[in-house]
Amino acid sequence: MPTPPPIVLFDDGLGLLSPLTDLRASFEVRTGALTAIERLGHTAGARIAAWACPPSLQPLVGERIGVPPLGDLRSDDPLLLVNGRCPLLPAAALALARGQALVEERSGHIIAANASLRHAAAVVRSDPAGLTMTKHPGHTLIARPWDIRAFRDACIAHDLAVLAAARRYPSSQSNLHVAPSARVHPSAIFDTETGAILIDEHATIRPGAILVGPAYIGPNSTVLERTLIKANTTIGPWCKVAGEIGGTIFQGFANKAHDGHLGDSWIGEWANLGAGTTNSNLLNTYGEVIARPLGTPTLRGGSGQPGTPILRGGSADDQKLAALSNERTGQQFLGATIGDHVKTAICTRIMTGVVVGTGTMFAASGPLTGTVPPLSWITDSGTKTFAIEKFIDVAKAAMARRKIVPSEAYLARLRSLA
Repeated sequence: MPTPPPIVLFDDGLGLLSPLTDLRASFEVRTGALTAIERLGHTAGARIAAWACPPSLQPLVGERIGVPPLGDLRSDDPLLLVNGRCPLLPAAALALARGQALVEERSGHIIAANASLRHAAAVVRSDPAGLTMTKHPGHTLIARPWDIRAFRDACIAHDLAVLAAARRYPSSQSNLHVAPSARVHPSAIFDTETGAILIDEHATIRPGAILVGPAYIGPNSTVLERTLIKANTTIGPWCKVAGEIGGTIFQGFANKAHDGHLGDSWIGEWANLGAGTTNSNLLNTYGEVIARPLGTPTLRGGSGQPGTPILRGGSADDQKLAALSNERTGQQFLGATIGDHVKTAICTRIMTGVVVGTGTMFAASGPLTGTVPPLSWITDSGTKTFAIEKFIDVAKAAMARRKIVPSEAYLARLRSLA
């Protein structure tokens, strides 16, 4: 396959991905062991030249990405524009000729396009702009938080293969790759019969831990005593985990440091799950999980503001309307989507298919259910909005534990969620 032209990763802002993309572009969301931008960095011959994302995220993304934004490019040489909502880029995208675009058949959204700079702005808006379109069958782009569950296993298998080849860590047994700087207690058990396990730099595996592949433990993360890591789990950097965790992706910088089950879930940064927090990832009917994304229109008043929760109580007609706003996920096994900076109290029960908005504090004795808007403060007394400056004080304190000071752009983005 020929070397692709310089790549521009773009977040088209389409789909309803909150809370995944509240504090990051779609190409920064961890969908396996890696994010889309990290995954492309391991593609042979690929060079990421620029990025584009919605204006609300540009200051924040610009601090983290070591290449210029699309607007700073000046050359009219061919570019390969790649949608950040595409976890695994099809081979057809890398083979596009100039003036061609690959489009997801079911949504009509652009997956990738080989175009000049003068066409790039239109492509970022998912406008083919006169390019020759080729439809790509099947599910290719993430449009809802639970779509990560659909791509997870393939992404993890791909990522472990490329990371093992790139890192070349010593292997004490087939499919087990441990960084020289990692600390692994001799009583830890690794089962690689069903997939590889990679323990990255400065990670720690404590006594009695059991890890079943495929699995990835990111840099500086700790798997605590007697933890069970089940297949298709990836732990991003600087996490601390315990209990039973299966089929779950940790974005990074999050803690689940006590017993409790977590399955088929996605956990944002700076989340802290209290001792005994346990989630359901299978309905008692064994049926398809029904869930609701953040960002759908309100059912009362027609304001169309994002983050309106499913109605609770109210008339029978209200409840029928609320049911219409739910969606089929296509998943039988689906846990929770937990946004950044979410905190749960001890022994919290999280129901199947829950979506929890950024900055939520849950401390009620009942279960955590449905879809929760960002900055919710939930107790047995009811639901209030977390006062933004108090929330920011808590966020700063949590980040200080990892010696991180949030930037002004980061704080501004948090305030915009209020």
